[in-house]
Amino acid sequence: MAPPPPQRAALLLAALLLAVAGSASGATATGVFQVRRKFPVGVGGGAAGANISALRAHDGTRHGRLLAAADLPLGGLGLPTDTGLYYTEVKLGTPPKRYYVQVDTGSDILWVNCITCEQCPRKSGLGLDLTLYDPKASSTGSTVMCDQGFCASTFGGRLPKCRANVPCEYSVTYGDGSSTVGSFVNDALQFDQVTGDGQTQPANASVIFGCGAQQGGDLGSSSQALDGILGFGEANTSMLSQLATAGKVKKIFAHCLDTVKGGGIFAIGDVVEPKVKTTPLVADKPHYNVNLKTINVGGTTLELPTDIFKPDDKKGTIIDSGTTLTYLPELVFKKVMLAVFNKHQDIAFHDVQDFLCFQYSGSVDDGFPTITFHFEDDLVLHVYPHEYFFPNGNDVYCVGFQNGALQSKDGKDIVLMGDLVLSNKLVVYDLENRAIGWTDYNCSSSIKIKDDKTGTTSTVNSHDLSSGSKFHWHRSLVLLLVTMHSDISVK
Repeated sequence: MAPPPPQRAALLLAALLLAVAGSASGATATGVFQVRRKFPVGVGGGAAGANISALRAHDGTRHGRLLAAADLPLGGLGLPTDTGLYYTEVKLGTPPKRYYVQVDTGSDILWVNCITCEQCPRKSGLGLDLTLYDPKASSTGSTVMCDQGFCASTFGGRLPKCRANVPCEYSVTYGDGSSTVGSFVNDALQFDQVTGDGQTQPANASVIFGCGAQQGGDLGSSSQALDGILGFGEANTSMLSQLATAGKVKKIFAHCLDTVKGGGIFAIGDVVEPKVKTTPLVADKPHYNVNLKTINVGGTTLELPTDIFKPDDKKGTIIDSGTTLTYLPELVFKKVMLAVFNKHQDIAFHDVQDFLCFQYSGSVDDGFPTITFHFEDDLVLHVYPHEYFFPNGNDVYCVGFQNGALQSKDGKDIVLMGDLVLSNKLVVYDLENRAIGWTDYNCSSSIKIKDDKTGTTSTVNSHDLSSGSKFHWHRSLVLLLVTMHSDISVK
């Protein structure tokens, strides 16, 4: 005889958890970039969860200077049922041309599709006009040769087959299997320098970036295409590091990703308002690793092995805006799920392509507990039910936390925190002081950034590049391009 509904629900939850087990004058600048989401909201009548498994597949193995400020226009919406990722626009070359690039804190180079690429998408299903970069069409563009210092420092020394007039080539493979191959070029970058409250003016700097000649995986798909990727990692190859080395910006940036209205804030510079408490970055790590201490669900601290979050080669906690979901080690995932649903034994669960989903007509914030992550130096991250659940139509919600054991052998014991838990928070990456921090914030509002050149503070407002466009997708969940772990190498 079948068990009564409450018991059946509890057994299904347990079964699912078990199954899941299986310009250069010395003046400096701060700046902002507008950002939008890569994919628009699904509003059509497609089957719920049609592409929900793609979320996991693409997140997969991503496992004192005097300075002013910069504003990066931001657009997008980080919910799995919407854009999934955020992207911005940059202007490159002379005269400057606009390129749309994905914002990714998990990789280290800026690259755009090059005019020599025969298979690169010319059109985008996102309603964007794509542009192929042509170094010969820019009066300031030049090819970086393999015998130049940048190439040698990037690859740890002079390349064995390097000879005169040979370009410095690269090959980058991302965790989702997508890839880009090309050569480095040097050209002018134009960004918005903050000059006052809500005011900017164009500023220029010379940067080295990739000219992509061949793209693999989803990077070559026109339905999801952007012009390239803007890596905000710590390596010397990143745009941020190059601008900081040139004395153009301070090596501090912040983002506030808005899942309510889309877009948000993405700025380079010293954030002075709101105040943000920080935790140290773990030294000698290729990503933004932090020390997670404990997890609290609804006021109760989970009982976990003391070394489960200890940072080492195969464990630890990574903060990554290039990932949408959040991944937990198997034991942690199970304990969190059991604590979250402890008071909901009557809920009927169903498995939608390996996501734990359920129907719920009330407010999830009223009915489910807050999850609190505690980090070194008493920094906490509150994750509310509307942030760890995502709606999938008709009062159906799915869990945005995933069992890391299903992603990869190398990443199964890593805590990977993506956009779902970082959204609606101001996140500050203070690389000058080797720290990262955040605070709950209205990402549709504004922040204040200090201009260290003048000592004044200026207001940086939120942006949404996608607000003027209307898209219609007939899917409730969309494919994501995710770049958690990237590998850069010489061809």
